[in-house]
Amino acid sequence: MTHNGPPPAKAKDKQGSLPATPVAIAMTLREDEASGVATHVRQLRRQLAVSGTPVLVHTAFSWGGLLRYPVFGLRAVVKRFSPAAGVAWHIYWHELFLQQALRRYLAGVGACVIYAQGPSEARAALRVRRGPHQRVVMAVHFRVSLADEWCNSAQGQIRRDGPVFRWIRRRERETIPRVDALMYVTNWARQALLTWLPEAAGVQGAIIGNFVSPQDARPGPQVRDLVSTGALDIMKNHGFLLEVLAEANKLGRVLTLDLFGDGPLREELQAKALSLGVDGQVRFRGFRPDVRSLLPSYRLYVHSSFNETSSLAIMEAMCAGLPSVAAPAGGIREVLEDGVQGRYWDLGDPAGAAAIVTELLGNENVYRAAALAARDRFGQEFDANVVVPRLMSFLQGTTAADAPWLVSGKSDSAADFSIDSRLR
Repeated sequence: MTHNGPPPAKAKDKQGSLPATPVAIAMTLREDEASGVATHVRQLRRQLAVSGTPVLVHTAFSWGGLLRYPVFGLRAVVKRFSPAAGVAWHIYWHELFLQQALRRYLAGVGACVIYAQGPSEARAALRVRRGPHQRVVMAVHFRVSLADEWCNSAQGQIRRDGPVFRWIRRRERETIPRVDALMYVTNWARQALLTWLPEAAGVQGAIIGNFVSPQDARPGPQVRDLVSTGALDIMKNHGFLLEVLAEANKLGRVLTLDLFGDGPLREELQAKALSLGVDGQVRFRGFRPDVRSLLPSYRLYVHSSFNETSSLAIMEAMCAGLPSVAAPAGGIREVLEDGVQGRYWDLGDPAGAAAIVTELLGNENVYRAAALAARDRFGQEFDANVVVPRLMSFLQGTTAADAPWLVSGKSDSAADFSIDSRLR
Protein backbone atom coordinates (compact mmCIF):
# COMPACT_ATOMS: atom_id res chain seq x y z
CA MET A 1 0.00 0.00 0.00
CA THR A 2 1.14 3.57 -0.60
CA HIS A 3 0.82 5.39 2.71
CA ASN A 4 -0.87 8.80 2.70
CA GLY A 5 -2.16 9.10 6.26
CA PRO A 6 -0.94 8.79 9.85
CA PRO A 7 0.96 5.63 10.76
CA PRO A 8 -1.05 2.70 12.00
CA ALA A 9 -0.71 1.63 15.61
CA LYS A 10 1.40 -1.44 16.25
CA ALA A 11 -0.71 -4.54 16.60
CA LYS A 12 0.27 -7.64 18.50
CA ASP A 13 0.56 -10.93 16.69
CA LYS A 14 -1.36 -14.08 17.58
CA GLN A 15 1.09 -14.95 20.34
CA GLY A 16 0.72 -11.50 21.91
CA SER A 17 4.27 -10.30 21.14
CA LEU A 18 5.10 -7.14 19.25
CA PRO A 19 5.81 -7.59 15.52
CA ALA A 20 9.17 -6.94 13.90
CA THR A 21 10.33 -3.35 13.47
CA PRO A 22 8.08 -1.70 10.88
CA VAL A 23 9.61 -1.00 7.48
CA ALA A 24 8.77 2.07 5.41
CA ILE A 25 10.00 2.18 1.82
CA ALA A 26 10.95 5.65 0.57
CA MET A 27 11.18 6.51 -3.12
CA THR A 28 10.85 9.79 -4.99
CA LEU A 29 9.05 8.32 -8.01
CA ARG A 30 5.66 6.66 -8.21
CA GLU A 31 5.45 3.00 -7.31
CA ASP A 32 3.91 2.15 -10.70
CA GLU A 33 6.79 3.63 -12.72
CA ALA A 34 8.32 1.45 -15.45
CA SER A 35 11.76 1.33 -13.83
CA GLY A 36 13.99 -1.20 -12.14
CA VAL A 37 13.72 0.56 -8.79
CA ALA A 38 9.92 0.62 -8.91
CA THR A 39 9.92 -3.05 -9.92
CA HIS A 40 12.14 -3.86 -6.93
CA VAL A 41 9.70 -2.08 -4.61
CA ARG A 42 6.64 -3.75 -6.10
CA GLN A 43 8.25 -7.18 -5.86
CA LEU A 44 9.24 -6.60 -2.23
CA ARG A 45 5.82 -5.32 -1.24
CA ARG A 46 4.12 -8.22 -3.00
CA GLN A 47 6.36 -10.77 -1.33
CA LEU A 48 5.86 -9.29 2.12
CA ALA A 49 2.09 -9.23 1.59
CA VAL A 50 2.17 -12.98 0.92
CA SER A 51 3.92 -13.52 4.25
CA GLY A 52 1.50 -11.20 6.03
CA THR A 53 4.12 -8.54 6.75
CA PRO A 54 2.77 -4.98 6.33
CA VAL A 55 4.96 -2.49 4.50
CA LEU A 56 4.34 1.19 3.83
CA VAL A 57 5.52 2.93 0.67
CA HIS A 58 6.14 6.69 0.81
CA THR A 59 6.77 8.64 -2.40
CA ALA A 60 7.03 12.26 -3.46
CA PHE A 61 3.36 11.88 -4.41
CA SER A 62 2.29 10.94 -0.87
CA TRP A 63 2.22 14.58 0.24
CA GLY A 64 1.17 17.93 -1.20
CA GLY A 65 -2.16 17.19 -2.81
CA LEU A 66 -2.94 19.50 -5.74
CA LEU A 67 0.23 21.50 -5.02
CA ARG A 68 2.22 18.73 -6.71
CA TYR A 69 0.86 19.58 -10.15
CA PRO A 70 2.19 23.14 -10.53
CA VAL A 71 5.44 22.40 -8.70
CA PHE A 72 6.35 19.24 -10.59
CA GLY A 73 4.85 20.55 -13.82
CA LEU A 74 7.06 23.64 -13.85
CA ARG A 75 10.02 21.43 -14.62
CA ALA A 76 8.90 21.32 -18.26
CA VAL A 77 9.14 25.12 -18.44
CA VAL A 78 12.53 25.23 -16.69
CA LYS A 79 13.82 22.44 -18.94
CA ARG A 80 13.16 24.51 -22.08
CA PHE A 81 15.72 27.07 -20.95
CA SER A 82 18.17 24.61 -19.36
CA PRO A 83 17.86 20.80 -19.31
CA ALA A 84 20.36 20.70 -16.44
CA ALA A 85 18.31 23.16 -14.40
CA GLY A 86 15.28 20.96 -15.12
CA VAL A 87 17.12 18.01 -13.57
CA ALA A 88 18.02 20.04 -10.47
CA TRP A 89 14.38 21.21 -10.19
CA HIS A 90 13.16 17.62 -10.42
CA ILE A 91 15.58 16.35 -7.77
CA TYR A 92 15.03 19.23 -5.33
CA TRP A 93 11.25 19.25 -5.33
CA HIS A 94 10.69 15.49 -5.43
CA GLU A 95 13.02 15.14 -2.46
CA LEU A 96 11.30 17.94 -0.57
CA PHE A 97 7.81 16.47 -1.05
CA LEU A 98 9.04 13.02 -0.01
CA GLN A 99 10.68 14.61 3.03
CA GLN A 100 7.35 16.10 4.09
CA ALA A 101 5.61 12.73 3.68
CA LEU A 102 8.28 11.05 5.81
CA ARG A 103 8.15 13.82 8.43
CA ARG A 104 4.45 13.13 8.97
CA TYR A 105 5.01 9.38 9.25
CA LEU A 106 8.09 9.45 11.48
CA ALA A 107 6.52 11.89 13.92
CA GLY A 108 3.98 9.27 14.91
CA VAL A 109 6.02 6.09 14.94
CA GLY A 110 8.78 4.88 17.23
CA ALA A 111 11.58 2.58 16.17
CA CYS A 112 11.38 1.76 12.48
CA VAL A 113 13.42 1.21 9.32
CA ILE A 114 13.33 3.59 6.38
CA TYR A 115 14.41 1.65 3.30
CA ALA A 116 15.58 4.47 1.01
CA GLN A 117 15.78 3.66 -2.69
CA GLY A 118 18.58 6.13 -3.41
CA PRO A 119 20.56 9.12 -2.13
CA SER A 120 17.70 11.63 -2.40
CA GLU A 121 15.43 9.33 -0.43
CA ALA A 122 18.13 8.77 2.19
CA ARG A 123 18.77 12.50 2.47
CA ALA A 124 15.07 13.18 3.01
CA ALA A 125 14.86 10.48 5.69
CA LEU A 126 17.96 11.66 7.55
CA ARG A 127 16.66 15.23 7.67
CA VAL A 128 13.40 14.32 9.41
CA ARG A 129 14.04 11.18 11.44
CA ARG A 130 13.64 11.56 15.21
CA GLY A 131 16.80 9.75 16.19
CA PRO A 132 18.98 6.69 15.54
CA HIS A 133 16.10 4.42 16.59
CA GLN A 134 14.69 5.24 13.16
CA ARG A 135 17.22 3.35 11.04
CA VAL A 136 17.97 4.53 7.49
CA VAL A 137 19.16 1.86 5.03
CA MET A 138 19.94 2.95 1.48
CA ALA A 139 19.79 0.69 -1.57
CA VAL A 140 22.49 1.15 -4.21
CA HIS A 141 20.69 0.48 -7.48
CA PHE A 142 22.57 3.11 -9.49
CA ARG A 143 25.74 2.97 -11.56
CA VAL A 144 28.56 4.91 -9.85
CA SER A 145 26.42 7.96 -8.95
CA LEU A 146 23.04 9.42 -9.85
CA ALA A 147 25.01 12.22 -11.50
CA ASP A 148 26.32 9.64 -13.96
CA GLU A 149 22.82 8.27 -14.52
CA TRP A 150 21.51 11.70 -15.54
CA CYS A 151 24.61 12.29 -17.67
CA ASN A 152 24.11 9.03 -19.56
CA SER A 153 20.38 9.46 -20.14
CA ALA A 154 19.04 9.52 -23.70
CA GLN A 155 18.88 13.32 -23.71
CA GLY A 156 22.23 13.79 -21.95
CA GLN A 157 20.43 16.17 -19.61
CA ILE A 158 23.46 17.24 -17.59
CA ARG A 159 27.09 17.75 -18.54
CA ARG A 160 29.74 15.56 -16.94
CA ASP A 161 31.63 17.64 -14.36
CA GLY A 162 29.19 20.51 -14.96
CA PRO A 163 27.60 22.44 -12.06
CA VAL A 164 24.56 20.15 -11.66
CA PHE A 165 26.75 17.03 -11.93
CA ARG A 166 28.97 18.39 -9.14
CA TRP A 167 25.91 19.43 -7.08
CA ILE A 168 24.51 15.90 -7.20
CA ARG A 169 27.88 14.36 -6.29
CA ARG A 170 28.32 16.81 -3.41
CA ARG A 171 24.90 15.95 -1.98
CA GLU A 172 25.72 12.23 -2.24
CA ARG A 173 29.06 12.75 -0.51
CA GLU A 174 27.24 14.51 2.34
CA THR A 175 24.48 11.90 2.61
CA ILE A 176 25.76 8.39 1.92
CA PRO A 177 28.38 8.18 4.72
CA ARG A 178 25.65 9.19 7.23
CA VAL A 179 23.18 6.37 6.59
CA ASP A 180 23.05 3.43 8.99
CA ALA A 181 23.61 0.79 6.32
CA LEU A 182 24.04 0.32 2.57
CA MET A 183 22.45 -2.51 0.58
CA TYR A 184 24.23 -3.21 -2.71
CA VAL A 185 22.49 -5.29 -5.36
CA THR A 186 25.87 -6.54 -6.66
CA ASN A 187 29.50 -6.38 -5.63
CA TRP A 188 30.08 -4.40 -8.84
CA ALA A 189 27.69 -1.72 -7.57
CA ARG A 190 29.74 -1.47 -4.37
CA GLN A 191 33.03 -1.16 -6.22
CA ALA A 192 31.53 1.43 -8.57
CA LEU A 193 30.47 3.62 -5.64
CA LEU A 194 33.77 3.26 -3.79
CA THR A 195 35.77 4.38 -6.84
CA TRP A 196 34.73 7.97 -6.14
CA LEU A 197 33.31 7.80 -2.61
CA PRO A 198 35.71 5.68 -0.50
CA GLU A 199 34.02 6.99 2.67
CA ALA A 200 31.14 4.63 1.92
CA ALA A 201 33.39 1.74 2.97
CA GLY A 202 32.95 2.89 6.56
CA VAL A 203 29.21 2.24 6.46
CA GLN A 204 27.83 -1.20 7.35
CA GLY A 205 27.05 -2.90 4.05
CA ALA A 206 25.62 -6.02 2.51
CA ILE A 207 25.52 -7.44 -0.99
CA ILE A 208 22.02 -8.81 -1.42
CA GLY A 209 21.06 -9.49 -5.00
CA ASN A 210 17.86 -8.43 -6.67
CA PHE A 211 14.97 -10.88 -6.85
CA VAL A 212 11.67 -11.64 -8.53
CA SER A 213 8.68 -13.66 -7.40
CA PRO A 214 8.49 -17.19 -8.83
CA GLN A 215 5.77 -18.02 -11.32
CA ASP A 216 4.67 -20.87 -13.56
CA ALA A 217 6.87 -21.13 -16.66
CA ARG A 218 4.61 -23.17 -18.95
CA PRO A 219 5.38 -22.46 -22.64
CA GLY A 220 2.92 -20.29 -24.53
CA PRO A 221 1.02 -21.43 -27.61
CA GLN A 222 3.16 -19.53 -30.14
CA VAL A 223 6.92 -19.59 -29.69
CA ARG A 224 8.96 -16.81 -31.25
CA ASP A 225 12.74 -16.55 -31.24
CA LEU A 226 14.16 -13.56 -29.36
CA VAL A 227 12.75 -11.21 -26.75
CA SER A 228 14.12 -8.21 -24.86
CA THR A 229 12.58 -5.88 -22.28
CA GLY A 230 13.54 -2.41 -21.16
CA ALA A 231 13.20 1.28 -21.94
CA LEU A 232 14.04 2.25 -25.50
CA ASP A 233 16.88 4.59 -24.56
CA ILE A 234 20.59 4.99 -25.15
CA MET A 235 21.64 2.83 -22.21
CA LYS A 236 19.71 -0.23 -23.37
CA ASN A 237 21.36 -0.07 -26.81
CA HIS A 238 18.56 -1.87 -28.69
CA GLY A 239 20.03 -0.83 -32.03
CA PHE A 240 22.63 -3.54 -31.53
CA LEU A 241 19.89 -6.19 -31.49
CA LEU A 242 18.68 -5.00 -34.89
CA GLU A 243 22.22 -5.32 -36.25
CA VAL A 244 22.39 -8.86 -34.88
CA LEU A 245 19.22 -9.75 -36.78
CA ALA A 246 20.69 -8.37 -39.99
CA GLU A 247 23.89 -10.37 -39.49
CA ALA A 248 21.90 -13.54 -38.74
CA ASN A 249 20.05 -13.03 -42.03
CA LYS A 250 23.42 -13.18 -43.81
CA LEU A 251 24.02 -16.53 -42.14
CA GLY A 252 20.71 -17.80 -43.52
CA ARG A 253 18.92 -17.70 -40.16
CA VAL A 254 15.89 -15.39 -40.15
CA LEU A 255 15.07 -14.67 -36.51
CA THR A 256 12.16 -12.83 -34.94
CA LEU A 257 12.56 -10.28 -32.15
CA ASP A 258 9.99 -8.69 -29.85
CA LEU A 259 10.93 -5.55 -27.91
CA PHE A 260 8.88 -4.77 -24.80
CA GLY A 261 9.24 -1.24 -23.53
CA ASP A 262 8.92 2.33 -24.66
CA GLY A 263 11.13 5.37 -24.70
CA PRO A 264 12.61 8.31 -26.59
CA LEU A 265 14.41 6.19 -29.21
CA ARG A 266 11.41 4.24 -30.50
CA GLU A 267 11.07 6.10 -33.81
CA GLU A 268 14.83 6.01 -34.36
CA LEU A 269 14.90 2.26 -33.78
CA GLN A 270 11.96 1.69 -36.10
CA ALA A 271 13.76 3.65 -38.81
CA LYS A 272 16.93 1.62 -38.24
CA ALA A 273 15.02 -1.66 -38.50
CA LEU A 274 13.64 -0.49 -41.85
CA SER A 275 17.08 0.57 -43.13
CA LEU A 276 18.58 -2.81 -42.14
CA GLY A 277 15.77 -4.71 -43.81
CA VAL A 278 14.65 -6.41 -40.59
CA ASP A 279 11.47 -4.41 -39.95
CA GLY A 280 9.34 -7.45 -40.80
CA GLN A 281 11.14 -9.50 -38.14
CA VAL A 282 10.81 -7.00 -35.28
CA ARG A 283 7.74 -6.12 -33.24
CA PHE A 284 7.77 -3.05 -30.98
CA ARG A 285 5.26 -4.09 -28.37
CA GLY A 286 5.47 -1.14 -25.98
CA PHE A 287 5.29 -1.32 -22.21
CA ARG A 288 3.37 -4.34 -20.92
CA PRO A 289 2.90 -4.80 -17.16
CA ASP A 290 2.22 -8.49 -17.81
CA VAL A 291 5.39 -9.11 -19.80
CA ARG A 292 6.57 -11.85 -17.42
CA SER A 293 3.59 -14.00 -18.32
CA LEU A 294 4.55 -13.69 -21.99
CA LEU A 295 8.22 -14.67 -21.68
CA PRO A 296 7.65 -18.45 -21.86
CA SER A 297 6.43 -17.91 -25.44
CA TYR A 298 10.03 -17.12 -26.56
CA ARG A 299 13.15 -19.19 -26.94
CA LEU A 300 15.95 -16.80 -25.98
CA TYR A 301 16.29 -13.60 -23.97
CA VAL A 302 18.73 -11.06 -25.47
CA HIS A 303 20.18 -8.12 -23.54
CA SER A 304 22.18 -5.32 -25.16
CA SER A 305 22.77 -2.78 -22.36
CA PHE A 306 26.14 -1.10 -22.22
CA ASN A 307 26.17 -1.38 -18.46
CA GLU A 308 23.92 -2.62 -15.65
CA THR A 309 24.18 -2.57 -11.88
CA SER A 310 22.14 -5.77 -11.92
CA SER A 311 19.44 -7.13 -14.24
CA LEU A 312 15.91 -7.91 -13.17
CA ALA A 313 15.12 -8.62 -16.82
CA ILE A 314 17.60 -11.51 -16.98
CA MET A 315 16.29 -12.84 -13.66
CA GLU A 316 12.75 -12.80 -15.03
CA ALA A 317 13.96 -14.63 -18.13
CA MET A 318 15.65 -17.27 -15.97
CA CYS A 319 12.44 -17.72 -14.00
CA ALA A 320 10.66 -18.37 -17.31
CA GLY A 321 13.28 -20.98 -18.24
CA LEU A 322 14.92 -18.89 -20.97
CA PRO A 323 18.65 -18.90 -21.61
CA SER A 324 20.05 -15.37 -21.97
CA VAL A 325 22.71 -13.68 -24.07
CA ALA A 326 24.23 -10.45 -22.77
CA ALA A 327 27.45 -8.46 -22.55
CA PRO A 328 29.49 -9.12 -19.37
CA ALA A 329 29.06 -5.48 -18.35
CA GLY A 330 28.83 -4.24 -14.78
CA GLY A 331 26.86 -6.49 -12.46
CA ILE A 332 25.64 -8.80 -15.23
CA ARG A 333 28.59 -11.10 -14.58
CA GLU A 334 27.11 -11.72 -11.13
CA VAL A 335 23.76 -12.72 -12.64
CA LEU A 336 24.61 -14.67 -15.80
CA GLU A 337 27.45 -17.20 -16.22
CA ASP A 338 28.92 -17.59 -19.69
CA GLY A 339 28.37 -21.07 -21.10
CA VAL A 340 26.03 -22.06 -18.28
CA GLN A 341 22.70 -20.18 -18.32
CA GLY A 342 23.50 -18.62 -21.69
CA ARG A 343 26.33 -16.78 -23.39
CA TYR A 344 28.21 -13.51 -23.35
CA TRP A 345 28.54 -11.44 -26.51
CA ASP A 346 30.60 -8.47 -27.62
CA LEU A 347 28.57 -5.31 -28.17
CA GLY A 348 31.11 -4.18 -30.75
CA ASP A 349 30.74 -7.32 -32.88
CA PRO A 350 27.20 -7.89 -34.20
CA ALA A 351 28.41 -10.56 -36.63
CA GLY A 352 30.02 -12.55 -33.84
CA ALA A 353 26.91 -12.03 -31.72
CA ALA A 354 24.71 -13.41 -34.51
CA ALA A 355 26.92 -16.50 -34.70
CA ILE A 356 26.56 -17.03 -30.92
CA VAL A 357 22.76 -16.77 -31.08
CA THR A 358 22.37 -19.08 -34.09
CA GLU A 359 24.72 -21.62 -32.52
CA LEU A 360 22.85 -21.62 -29.22
CA LEU A 361 19.45 -21.94 -30.87
CA GLY A 362 20.72 -24.53 -33.34
CA ASN A 363 22.13 -26.99 -30.80
CA GLU A 364 19.17 -28.46 -28.96
CA ASN A 365 21.26 -30.26 -26.31
CA VAL A 366 23.21 -27.11 -25.41
CA TYR A 367 20.04 -25.04 -25.47
CA ARG A 368 18.14 -27.39 -23.14
CA ALA A 369 21.07 -27.53 -20.71
CA ALA A 370 21.20 -23.72 -20.59
CA ALA A 371 17.43 -23.50 -20.05
CA LEU A 372 17.59 -25.96 -17.15
CA ALA A 373 20.59 -24.14 -15.66
CA ALA A 374 18.70 -20.85 -15.89
CA ARG A 375 15.76 -22.19 -13.91
CA ASP A 376 18.11 -23.78 -11.37
CA ARG A 377 20.10 -20.58 -10.82
CA PHE A 378 16.90 -18.59 -10.43
CA GLY A 379 15.68 -20.94 -7.72
CA GLN A 380 18.97 -20.77 -5.82
CA GLU A 381 19.89 -17.10 -6.19
CA PHE A 382 17.03 -14.85 -7.35
CA ASP A 383 13.79 -16.36 -6.05
CA ALA A 384 12.08 -13.83 -3.77
CA ASN A 385 11.40 -16.61 -1.27
CA VAL A 386 15.16 -17.02 -0.87
CA VAL A 387 16.32 -13.39 -1.03
CA VAL A 388 13.62 -11.39 0.78
CA PRO A 389 14.16 -13.02 4.23
CA ARG A 390 17.84 -12.15 3.91
CA LEU A 391 17.00 -8.57 2.94
CA MET A 392 14.50 -8.13 5.78
CA SER A 393 17.00 -9.47 8.30
CA PHE A 394 19.55 -6.89 7.15
CA LEU A 395 17.06 -4.02 7.08
CA GLN A 396 15.98 -4.73 10.64
CA GLY A 397 19.54 -5.16 11.90
CA THR A 398 19.17 -8.80 12.90
CA THR A 399 21.63 -10.35 10.43
CA ALA A 400 24.27 -12.59 12.04
CA ALA A 401 27.69 -10.97 12.17
CA ASP A 402 29.22 -13.76 10.09
CA ALA A 403 26.64 -13.69 7.29
CA PRO A 404 28.48 -14.14 3.96
CA TRP A 405 26.70 -11.24 2.28
CA LEU A 406 27.92 -8.64 4.80
CA VAL A 407 30.78 -6.43 3.58
CA SER A 408 33.02 -3.88 5.24
CA GLY A 409 36.30 -2.12 4.73
CA LYS A 410 37.91 -1.05 1.47
CA SER A 411 36.90 -2.10 -2.01
CA ASP A 412 38.04 -5.39 -3.44
CA SER A 413 40.38 -5.38 -6.38
CA ALA A 414 38.93 -3.26 -9.16
CA ALA A 415 40.08 -5.75 -11.81
CA ASP A 416 36.48 -6.66 -12.61
CA PHE A 417 35.20 -3.09 -12.46
CA SER A 418 34.70 -1.33 -15.76
CA ILE A 419 32.30 1.03 -17.46
CA ASP A 420 31.87 1.01 -21.24
CA SER A 421 33.89 3.93 -22.66
CA ARG A 422 30.83 5.01 -24.66
CA LEU A 423 29.21 6.02 -21.36
CA ARG A 424 32.04 8.17 -20.04
